[in-house]
Amino acid sequence: MLRQFLGNTENHRLSWRVLSLLAVLVFFLLPSDTVAHEVPNDVTVQAFVKPDDERLRLLVRVPLEALQDVEWPTQGPGYLDLTALDAVLYDAANLWISDNVELYEDDVLLHLSAVRFQVSLPSDRSFASYEEALAHIQGPRLSEDTELYWEQGMLDVLFDYPIRSKQSEFSIDPNFERLGLHVLTALRFLPTDGTVRAFQLPGHPGLVRLDPRLHQVVVRFVELGFRHILDGIDHLLFLLCLVLPVRCFRQLLLIVTSFTVAHSITLIASASGFAPQALWFSPLVEMLIAISIVYMAIENIVGTKVEHRWIITFGFGLIHGFGFSFALQQMLQFSGSHLLTSLLSFNVGVELGQILVLLVLIPALNLLFRYGGAERIGIIIVSVFVIHTGWHWLVERWGVLSQYPMPDLNALLMLSAMRWLTLILAMGGVMWLLSGVLSKWTKPGGEDKETISTED
Repeated sequence: MLRQFLGNTENHRLSWRVLSLLAVLVFFLLPSDTVAHEVPNDVTVQAFVKPDDERLRLLVRVPLEALQDVEWPTQGPGYLDLTALDAVLYDAANLWISDNVELYEDDVLLHLSAVRFQVSLPSDRSFASYEEALAHIQGPRLSEDTELYWEQGMLDVLFDYPIRSKQSEFSIDPNFERLGLHVLTALRFLPTDGTVRAFQLPGHPGLVRLDPRLHQVVVRFVELGFRHILDGIDHLLFLLCLVLPVRCFRQLLLIVTSFTVAHSITLIASASGFAPQALWFSPLVEMLIAISIVYMAIENIVGTKVEHRWIITFGFGLIHGFGFSFALQQMLQFSGSHLLTSLLSFNVGVELGQILVLLVLIPALNLLFRYGGAERIGIIIVSVFVIHTGWHWLVERWGVLSQYPMPDLNALLMLSAMRWLTLILAMGGVMWLLSGVLSKWTKPGGEDKETISTED
């Protein structure tokens, strides 16, 4: 009967479909001593880099669950089979770690010479320091009867790279972004001077100079400041409101200088650790920046005189300086031993960006008011659009700020407030003394010679 059934062409095709389906079911239902897994969400890679005599040592700790497409040998209810793990660990260490990181000595690519690895328990704390991590990897391995689920294990690897001198300039390009959806590399570099330089590198940060030279810091932070001002729409709108009604070159110079000095003070002070570190401070500053935009736009509509605008500009500049510092804080890790240079270079980049914006903005406004209609109406129309945007930002940022609890009036907060109040009062006194002198300098007398214009 079976032969008759298979002899029939249609039944023959049906039988093969049934057999294929059974084979697939058997494949997935049978137990296996190997496992694979999906891409994890959040992965933290811990690493140390240290020049040691004639070699550069890289120590890396990665969760086993982040090493994808690896068939871990298991036994029992999912414990790692530590007796059959060496070959798998060697391939995984090369495929997922050494192949995705490049180290350079004086911009020359280094080549790996030795690898040593170790599986660790999730409770192991040896990566708290370089010495503990090195001793752990070079020490005895876990006993073969250790019951460790593969999802909980950690892979610790030591890579050695031959170098010419431990005094050389070293760089690293860690590309671990494929280990998870969100990857953070916590890297610590130990130069020969005995210090420890910590880096927090999200995703693929590109080439990171572990001990940057002075000129490298200058170039990097000038570029960073330049890009930041051009990408900061709120800062650009504030700058637009500042110069919108100004036609006297002396007044423009004073306003821009006042804004520059003010944001430089709070930028450097905040980056040096004098600003509040509470979670509510950043959204508060962002909301105050939105308020500054709305206020300046309203002042343009009302038609307030611009002779003393540099005073209110100085106050708002202090707030914008905090905003600049938030973008700078995450980048200071790349300054090496040149902290002050990085701060000044970032500020120079911001000023260069402002100058570029003004070189484009002022002629554009002159042309607009010259050929587009009455200047007063144009100022009002532009300011209304700015108010619309700034008000939406204000509402959104207030919503974010309102989610944080109000700070407790403790002694530390009061001390910080007194410091800033003293500084503000001192600067206010200086401004009051200068206002008398500068008010004469900014009077519109002789304005015909100093009015900003695009006429030939």
